[in-house]
Amino acid sequence: MLHAPPLGALLRRYAAGTALTCEPVDEGLLNRGYRLRTTRGRYFLKHHFDPDTADPASIARQHRATERLADLGVPVAPPLPGHDGRTVAVVGGHAYALHPWIDGRHRHGAQLTPGQCGRLGALLGVVHASLEQVMRAAHGELLPPPRGGHVPRGLGVNAPAGGEAPPPRDPRRDPGLTRGHAPEGRIAPSERPARAAAAAPAGPTPAAGRTAPVEAAVPAASPDPADTFVLIEDLLARVRRHRPADSFDELARHRLLERRTLLERHADRRPPHSGPVGWVHGDFHPFNLLYRGDAPAAIVDWDRLGVQPRAEEAVRAAAIFFVRPDGTLDLPKARQYARAYRRAAGATPSELAAAVHRVWWERLNDFWMLRWHYERGDNRADSQFPAASALAVWWTREYDAVCGAFAD
Repeated sequence: MLHAPPLGALLRRYAAGTALTCEPVDEGLLNRGYRLRTTRGRYFLKHHFDPDTADPASIARQHRATERLADLGVPVAPPLPGHDGRTVAVVGGHAYALHPWIDGRHRHGAQLTPGQCGRLGALLGVVHASLEQVMRAAHGELLPPPRGGHVPRGLGVNAPAGGEAPPPRDPRRDPGLTRGHAPEGRIAPSERPARAAAAAPAGPTPAAGRTAPVEAAVPAASPDPADTFVLIEDLLARVRRHRPADSFDELARHRLLERRTLLERHADRRPPHSGPVGWVHGDFHPFNLLYRGDAPAAIVDWDRLGVQPRAEEAVRAAAIFFVRPDGTLDLPKARQYARAYRRAAGATPSELAAAVHRVWWERLNDFWMLRWHYERGDNRADSQFPAASALAVWWTREYDAVCGAFAD
């Protein structure tokens, strides 16, 4: 097994028994995960491999946050403490964490009913509101959870809206049911908080937990189209040099020329800066949310917990959940989601409309998939490129309709 974790040294730190099996979860773009079965049960072992998110102090801060969110009733999977009470185990210079194994499956927006889309938006709103309760604004320290705090009825694992919880689906009869956590990083960096400029180096965002306090956070500059034009020319040159040319090269060239024209036409619509900030999950997408039956079972992968524009996370997540293969958004479902998010988070329609504009602009200037393909020779995100690149064009054409879906 590649990159096998040091199970003996790790398990000696926990009351988790002796390892029986350890299987890698599909490896993603950043960290590594393992499905671990021991003499005492089943676990998810996470190897915090990516250097930008592997700082033990930052990981411990994320762990404390999820513990307090769990106290409020938010569906999360906090890590297990070791014999010494710590939740981060550093062995051989690498950081690990042991979590309970969560049976569940991932659901894309196409698999959600309109009511479930509303519930999804409400869940993210509750996450944002609850994070404000458990995170202190100054220095990123944690506050005790407020007394009586809870998730509104209908968002817990065992209390879906509209009645009693249905029984868990039988995995033998439901081929969509998977046993465990998301392969991390399948939705890659551009789906996460925007970088300061489109020409910034592609790759992971800053380490979680290192974000400035809320009151000290400086609004980030939106991507500068002048930088994007330089990047487009560089990528076009790389496409021309790629031999033998293939269908991906053809699509890349078409989208680069198309995007350059759109940016020339809309350069005067650059937003001045990002919007109001707050504590966010930082990576809310289908592969980081597990469902059991029809109810959310656990939000996983909190590596990017930090201070970011909250409404932008809501819009960015919707653009991932509700994008269709042809690059269009399912606007009726997005509307259900956005209305529920606004109610749960206390966000205004104008906040969501402004966030739509900023995320649209981010998408117009974003080429991380092509940079991975041509600069790194990394093809793992290639399958996402057709829909993602088409979305930016469709969003520009249907700008008013998209704004209406999030702000009505």
